[in-house]
Amino acid sequence: MESGSVVYGASLAGAGFDLIKFIKQPQTITRFLSWVFSIVVFASITAEGYVNSSNEQQVRCVFNRNDGACHYGVGIGVIAFLACVAFLLADAYLPLMSNAQERKYVVMADVAFSGSWTFLWFVCFCLMSDQWSKTLDIRGIPTDAVHAVIAFSFFSIASWGVLTYFALVRFRQGVEDVMQNHAEPPPNYTSPYPSTYTPPTYPSFQNTRPEIYQQPPFVPNPDPVGQSSYQLPTY
Repeated sequence: MESGSVVYGASLAGAGFDLIKFIKQPQTITRFLSWVFSIVVFASITAEGYVNSSNEQQVRCVFNRNDGACHYGVGIGVIAFLACVAFLLADAYLPLMSNAQERKYVVMADVAFSGSWTFLWFVCFCLMSDQWSKTLDIRGIPTDAVHAVIAFSFFSIASWGVLTYFALVRFRQGVEDVMQNHAEPPPNYTSPYPSTYTPPTYPSFQNTRPEIYQQPPFVPNPDPVGQSSYQLPTY
């Protein structure tokens, strides 16, 4: 395979890590935004998502006093935060991988996780919006934090959806490139020789040497008539 070919988003061989190019990649920018959105969601819930009413000391979730909603938002945000860090490191290390199979596993994990978290952020947005709409007593509740959780949950749906699209593009690019470089042309059974085979030509030995006449051996040379030196004896 050629060193200039691109497999799963990076050159297969001879590629190095370029920090400036890595930072300017749309996938890196989107992943960084997803990282920031996750921080806003779980930090807002952790810091201002629990309040206590005037007649009780135990703090409860601001989203309709449903602690499950707050736990879900914190869990999704923390896992998304850690995943963004892990996949950023994987994206940086991807050009250094010379094995296409290892790249395939990384890209497949990116596709699966990004697609799953796109759906989970959608569930988080719907859950938070629904529970906040059912909250009747909003006294003492920091509404700015609540609005931030709902808004950045919605933004996370878009950012993780874009990451899923980028991962799918890289996966399809890698599969098509590997199949194109390793595919062999079908054999041609109608031709006696392969298309690249040329029968050798041999030099002709006819008339390449002058014809040499040689008298056959042991053939008597008759004397001409009338010129014989033999005489009959006389008696």
